[in-house]
Amino acid sequence: MKQGDQYIEPDNSFYRPSRDPNEGIMTLVVVITLLFVCLTGVLAAVYFKKATAKETLANVDTTDQSGYISVATPTPSPVPPITDYQNPILYPGLASVNINKELQIVPECLPSSRKINQTIMVNGNIVDGEYSRENPIYMSDPVFYGSIPGIFTYRGNNFRNCASFGYTNLYRGALTERWEFSGIGKKLASTQNFEWSGVRWTGQPLVAEWPATLRSSMNMYDSARQQQTLVEVIVAALDGKIYFFNIQNGEQTRDPIDVGASIKGTPALDPRGYPILYVGQTDNNGKDIFGMYIYSLLDGSLLYSYDGSEDGAYRSNWDAFDSSPIINGETDTLIWPCENGIIYTFDLNTAYTGGTVTVSPSVTGYKYIFEDNIGTHMGVESSIAVYGNYGYFVDNTMNLCCLDLNTFNMVWTKVLGDDSDITPVISEEDGIPYVYVGTEVDNQGGTGEYCGAAYIYKVNGLTGEQVWQTSESCYTYNGESSDSDQSGGCLGNPIIGKGKISNLVIFSFSMTNGLASGNKVVAYDRDLGTKVWEYNMNIYSYSSPVDFYDSEGNAYIVICDSIGQIHMIRAESGIDDKDRRITYIQTRRNLGKSDETSSGICIEASPIVYEGMLVVGTTSGSVFGVAVE
Repeated sequence: MKQGDQYIEPDNSFYRPSRDPNEGIMTLVVVITLLFVCLTGVLAAVYFKKATAKETLANVDTTDQSGYISVATPTPSPVPPITDYQNPILYPGLASVNINKELQIVPECLPSSRKINQTIMVNGNIVDGEYSRENPIYMSDPVFYGSIPGIFTYRGNNFRNCASFGYTNLYRGALTERWEFSGIGKKLASTQNFEWSGVRWTGQPLVAEWPATLRSSMNMYDSARQQQTLVEVIVAALDGKIYFFNIQNGEQTRDPIDVGASIKGTPALDPRGYPILYVGQTDNNGKDIFGMYIYSLLDGSLLYSYDGSEDGAYRSNWDAFDSSPIINGETDTLIWPCENGIIYTFDLNTAYTGGTVTVSPSVTGYKYIFEDNIGTHMGVESSIAVYGNYGYFVDNTMNLCCLDLNTFNMVWTKVLGDDSDITPVISEEDGIPYVYVGTEVDNQGGTGEYCGAAYIYKVNGLTGEQVWQTSESCYTYNGESSDSDQSGGCLGNPIIGKGKISNLVIFSFSMTNGLASGNKVVAYDRDLGTKVWEYNMNIYSYSSPVDFYDSEGNAYIVICDSIGQIHMIRAESGIDDKDRRITYIQTRRNLGKSDETSSGICIEASPIVYEGMLVVGTTSGSVFGVAVE
């Protein structure tokens, strides 16, 4: 017989003939059982001896005489199971979010080299000396941003890297217009020479899948409150109202909130699942204040408003809050840059008991200026991305900034090749945060039409070092005044690839064929900055492309253009250019009615994709719900 790998000869000295016909069988059974028990014991001893040795090596520093340290790799911690509110596209959330690395800021990015002047104000009073936040901000991987299913801010979270939620499985490769809301109106601009209409850049919808217990205390219509499951879409518009829809059929779920002033940017929902909405004003056209607002979504009441006109901003004549804020739930802090050039944080002091919600904010403001900047040009339209306690944004004087939100001290700043209004996107790679950003074509020529370079960058988020930079040619028009400008370049936010396209970063370039003509969606190798593929469109687009994924990890992109078309393309490498587009549709107003039309539809705003439904607003006053099939 065999024991382990050794053959054992039977010992016949103990053999005797059986007197019971079953005795031999019983003896054989006993012998086999004993051998099995012995063998099991030996294997168990070997296993536990090896396991003990591995554990010892993982915890003991074994140094030889040469000084070389050999430490076994510890067993990684198990990945926690996904919760029902986490976005599976972002799961499992492996970013370490560690800024405490001894890395040197590149000399040209040191704020001191440009003689920065920084001022901090708490509740209107200037802080003398150093500032340190009482409740330090430290934001982690974006998979942990929300506490209910939803899309809570522009591009979803604090890394600004995802405007889709859940898996979207294609079964026939089609886009089907399911519903339209056409009731968004117009509002006269403060200049009195044009009307704001519909939804414009960035104008992304928000989404919340409210728990039934919370819906029961909201001012929803009965048809919405009584549904077993409801996904509510929230769209802020330039007519000064905020609209609420059922994502599946476009039915209004409650009365609109009338802010009374135009809203062009993307609002934010409280990611803790609190019934709170944060809204920024884009024009001084109808309110006593020019600033931001906080509303209760229990009853639509105004909880708080803030006017930035008395804060001594370098740019004192324009206080629009076009950027989309971030909420740090753990510290109850709202983070919001303003076009007056001040970065605000609001310690909200939120009280939410289920039936009531209140806020009582304490306001901290930070303003800065460099020796080579003009104060009246300061301002921030870009939304802020947050990694740990570092906030990244682009200002109107071409500065990409990294700001410590706990000390309000500028960590580094990099001058870009042109103006940029898009939001920096964060990607942690090998433990380092990298920032991706692009520019418009705006300041490279004089008045009139010309062709310039739209630059894109990958920058080390800890040091300001430029990892790579490249560009695409785009057209632009600089008018006699900003009202007549028509800029080309990067106006849509970039995509950080995930899953099967995690090696790619994808940008959209507007007006690549001429003024108001052409658009390119270009994928670059994340590490090298080399072009991997491109998708060419005839019509220009300001709308941000959105990546979404099926349950097998296949990657797709939707992008809307300025005549109301929606394109759906494959995002992976190795696909022939002619096969990249899956389909596209022309959205139509009054679908199926006698006055059905595709004319006059322009999509500047950015869409969202939520488990197979795309929602996007238009300048014509319509909001479309499109099934991704």
